[in-house]
Amino acid sequence: MDVESNRFSGIQKLTYINHSPDTLDRVFYHLYFNAFQPGSMMDVRSRTIMDPDSRVGDRISKLGPDEIGFQKINQLKQDGKVVKHREEGTILVVELDKPILPGEQTVFDMDFEAQVPVQIRRTGRDNLEGIRYSMSQWFPKICEYDERGWHPTPYIGREFHSVWGNYDVKIEIDKDYVVAATGELVNADEIGYGYTEEEVDHSGKNTLTWHFTAENVLDFVWAADPDYVHKRYTASNGVEMHFFYQEGDETAAWEDLPEIMSEVMDYAEKHFGKYVYDRYSFIQGGDGGMEYPMATLITGHRSITSLTGVSVHEIMHSWYQHILATNESLYPWMDEGFTSYGSTRIMNHLKKKGFLPGEPEEDPFASNYDRYAQLVHAGLEEPLTTHADHYHTNVAYGVAAYVKGAIFLHQLEYILGKETFDRVLHRYYNTWKFKHPTDLDFIRVAEKESGLILDWYYEYWVQTTKSIDYGIDSVENKDNSVDIHLSRKGLMPMPVDVYVTRKDGDTEIYTIPLRMMRGVKQQDSNRALTQAEAWPWVNTEYTLTVDIPLEDIAEIEIDQSGRLADVNREDNRWVNKN
Repeated sequence: MDVESNRFSGIQKLTYINHSPDTLDRVFYHLYFNAFQPGSMMDVRSRTIMDPDSRVGDRISKLGPDEIGFQKINQLKQDGKVVKHREEGTILVVELDKPILPGEQTVFDMDFEAQVPVQIRRTGRDNLEGIRYSMSQWFPKICEYDERGWHPTPYIGREFHSVWGNYDVKIEIDKDYVVAATGELVNADEIGYGYTEEEVDHSGKNTLTWHFTAENVLDFVWAADPDYVHKRYTASNGVEMHFFYQEGDETAAWEDLPEIMSEVMDYAEKHFGKYVYDRYSFIQGGDGGMEYPMATLITGHRSITSLTGVSVHEIMHSWYQHILATNESLYPWMDEGFTSYGSTRIMNHLKKKGFLPGEPEEDPFASNYDRYAQLVHAGLEEPLTTHADHYHTNVAYGVAAYVKGAIFLHQLEYILGKETFDRVLHRYYNTWKFKHPTDLDFIRVAEKESGLILDWYYEYWVQTTKSIDYGIDSVENKDNSVDIHLSRKGLMPMPVDVYVTRKDGDTEIYTIPLRMMRGVKQQDSNRALTQAEAWPWVNTEYTLTVDIPLEDIAEIEIDQSGRLADVNREDNRWVNKN
């Protein structure tokens, strides 16, 4: 890396193993830096979308020759022989002279050069907080080939799909720069800079070569700045945590971050599964927050609540992106949504434990449901099956991926019951880590663990934009009972929990399953449930008979827990005025 010109040259040796049953006669590489050039697909999309990302907007179109990014391939060989290749924007197309047969491996040797763009989106140099290099998506990266074929997806600015690999990386840079990266620094004794207890004398040298390795990861990120401080902290679960930031008043909150993130590790492992790597780095850089294997780039001028929030969200991606590794381009809701679900629970836990200021919320997901309902009423919702880059608006993507994805899990807890749902999360993680699971893989785990049929839930919530709306139409008095007349006004059917509260304060919960569930949840949050007759989805009306005299009832409510994503809750509650 030449820190004066912001350019670097690289040599890449890639051993590629064809684990598929198919013969591959070509391969593709990502050239992410090429997105940061006027006229690129990212530039055009950012300027023409209805609600552009303020971090991008028209900034790419205004970049000068020394501000753009590029990755140029000088030579590419396969098993020692030069192969033809061509650049198509952010994708390198390689036509193979020697096809790669199933089970075989081949070696690609590449000579390339690159220029680091001014930091605009995720990667780049000289971000708004003065970090010199945020080096993500920085090298020509082989595309993923899976059961759907190749994924040479142009870089528009949203999500990724990556190949598992073992990385061995050497970075030569000016000796005054501190480098943070994915993996382990294997020559720490030659480097120092907080990686060892003793400082190392670098006098007489102009550059240092940092040697990192990382096994079984999706990607490799690094960052470098001459003003980084580097602090280490061993979490209570044994994970070695590293913190890289520029010290100052604006980063004072970083002092409290290590202890908090140790608590986060404990909670995440208990509720979502064991973290499989032995280290994790929190690195000041980038343009907000972005996850990478064993590391995150986050902007650092934040309050302790904001800094913790972004750190928790990004580290939770380790579970749902960098260990499970769904194709987040096709299933962004399984990455961002599941991550948001986990981080919401963790942030509320930290408030309960006093690690963060403020009172914990009784329902920390309530705001998600409100945002989802607003999008539905605005008519901007798009189905979760939409590819991340192809949402018509940024707001539709954001609510779908982050909000509706989180509700998918929280509402599934409502369908299955909390105890069963918690087992589903662990079984999913333990079954599918390192295997690129799909949406159907998750649903099958939930079906196996619960014994319920759930294809209907997936089909309605993921494949359509049909919404949920139930209401209490009337309550009819009988001799020593009442008939509660319910109706389904939305197009998506759901099981319905009806809470009947007596005037003495006791509450009974009646759970009405859908007939097509072929079963019913057995318990929920240690609350006793009375099972009612199943509701056929073709019927828009249903009568629930409750053996409680009307004069003993104070109120009746659909889903007092707030987990049902009913877009109009005004008719969900009936109050006895007598």
